[in-house]
Amino acid sequence: MGTRKYNPVTPGTRWAKISDFSEITKKRPEKSLTAPLKKSGGRNNKGRKTVGGRGGGHKRKYRLIDFKYSKKGQKGVIEAVEYDPNRSARIALVKYDDGEKVYNIASDGARAGTAVYCGEKAKIEAGNAMPLKRVPVGSEVFCIELSPGSGAKIARSAGISAVVQARDGGNVHLKMPSGEIRLVSENCFATLGKVGNSDHENISLGKAGKSRYLGRRPRSRGVAKNPVDHPMGGGEGKSSGGRHPCTPWGKITKGLKTRKKKLASDSKIIKRRK
Repeated sequence: MGTRKYNPVTPGTRWAKISDFSEITKKRPEKSLTAPLKKSGGRNNKGRKTVGGRGGGHKRKYRLIDFKYSKKGQKGVIEAVEYDPNRSARIALVKYDDGEKVYNIASDGARAGTAVYCGEKAKIEAGNAMPLKRVPVGSEVFCIELSPGSGAKIARSAGISAVVQARDGGNVHLKMPSGEIRLVSENCFATLGKVGNSDHENISLGKAGKSRYLGRRPRSRGVAKNPVDHPMGGGEGKSSGGRHPCTPWGKITKGLKTRKKKLASDSKIIKRRK
């Protein structure tokens, strides 16, 4: 696992830095664990554009990941570590005792042939899944459920993990990757260790065309538009906008609090990330 640079024979490859894919052991995905993935181009169900800068991109198949921890009480063996075009993390193809294969998010150091276990009796080893009440204080965990049985929601991207800091009356104090500390039920499942492919943050696309492969289109600055298209548009010559930065619909973009009151969720936050 690491990155490699190109020999700079073109301007686009001069600054490009890509993953070396050294941990990948299987090129084709498991056919039974894939599904079609339709692109929206940033449009909603009425065909109206709701997200800008989306469109094009390479065709992908979705990999069905077992975020629900459906194989509780079973042992499995990692058959292969694969690339997933839909996320920054690698995925592991695990074959369990009952013969069924599932995809899991690959932990740091996951290798083909490694045994994994999901359940209350799992050993304290990286890659094993268990309830938070069994995780030692100070341990790193990823793919954490927010409520028991809801499926993994927290810490799923490359190189990320949360830290179990304390236990408190049926809850666990979790320090999130953002720095936020929140209470999570001790019955929620999580996987020990941290997500693999930690070198993802060092990748450099190198050229604009690479962004287009990923389905990201160019975005115009507000001050470069006409007044009919953006509140910051227009002006004689080059103008700097003349007001606080805002969206095309006039909402302030820097510093305006947009979070709605989520009383059930807010009560679980011990320390904000800021």
